[in-house]
Amino acid sequence: MSTGTLLAIIIPVAVILAALAVVAFLGFRSRRLRERFGPEYERTVEDTGSRLAAERDLSAREKRHDELDIRPLPGEARDRYTRDWADVQGEFVDRPEDAVQDADLLVTSLMRERGYPTEDLDQRLKDLSVEHGRTIEHYRAAHEVNRLSMKHQATTEQLRGAMVHYRALFDELLSDGGQSHRAPA
Repeated sequence: MSTGTLLAIIIPVAVILAALAVVAFLGFRSRRLRERFGPEYERTVEDTGSRLAAERDLSAREKRHDELDIRPLPGEARDRYTRDWADVQGEFVDRPEDAVQDADLLVTSLMRERGYPTEDLDQRLKDLSVEHGRTIEHYRAAHEVNRLSMKHQATTEQLRGAMVHYRALFDELLSDGGQSHRAPA
């Protein structure tokens, strides 16, 4: 075979192999992000309008999250938060709006103590979504009811639901120590 014939065979084969490698990498990345972020993956795709833009956003969230100093709680802090949550739950019977607002403050305090920045709600949601993608929707729902309760527009059933939603994220933040998706050091 001549050199020209060999090149005519080798170059297209190399291009096809490179294209297959790119497709496999993108498929692996999509699958990994979908598994890590759970329902947050589809929400981000819907919000951004494309899978590529969503995957860029989610990858940026991961990078930012890796730079945060997320840490587990010491046992005494975990016990204190557990007692504080019981107090907030007990408050619900007599003062449900106050209890929901206190639950929001307690969850925010827990986030802060774990190392999450808490100044901006949108950024807080993005930061939490990296390790808590399956429960972040609870936080969104609870925060919305809390917003309504501050204007005295939430029903008792909505307030009860908010407490359940806050509890889901609270339990996850309290129990996993931020280690659920981290690679071993």
